[in-house]
Amino acid sequence: MATDTATTEDRVALERVALDYLEGWFDGDVTRMERALHPELCKRSLDPDAAGSESLKTFTASQMIGWTAEGLGRTRDVPDRRIEVDVEDVFDTIANVTVRSAVYREYLQLVRTDAGWKIANAMWQRV
Repeated sequence: MATDTATTEDRVALERVALDYLEGWFDGDVTRMERALHPELCKRSLDPDAAGSESLKTFTASQMIGWTAEGLGRTRDVPDRRIEVDVEDVFDTIANVTVRSAVYREYLQLVRTDAGWKIANAMWQRV
């Protein structure tokens, strides 16, 4: 079985990306959001409709950046964000990170690119 290959630098960088993503969202900081996301991000959540059927809602990096610029995340912020980042596993160029806050639970999958760690996939739910 392979072991976690994360260096301390990797863990710090992964935490920083996760915070750029969530704090950037809440603060309406487009620069931080752009820095965190891979251009091909796939962000999903389960979305039950009024009829009771379930589908996956899917968002892109450009949508997230646009909504951040519009300040949508500011409307979802709470006085005590309580953001907690858990770097769970790192193997070479991929990583799993969980972000817990007073508002969201997010499971992030990141890739190491030439520009640094970027969020490629996210599964989220409101708390």
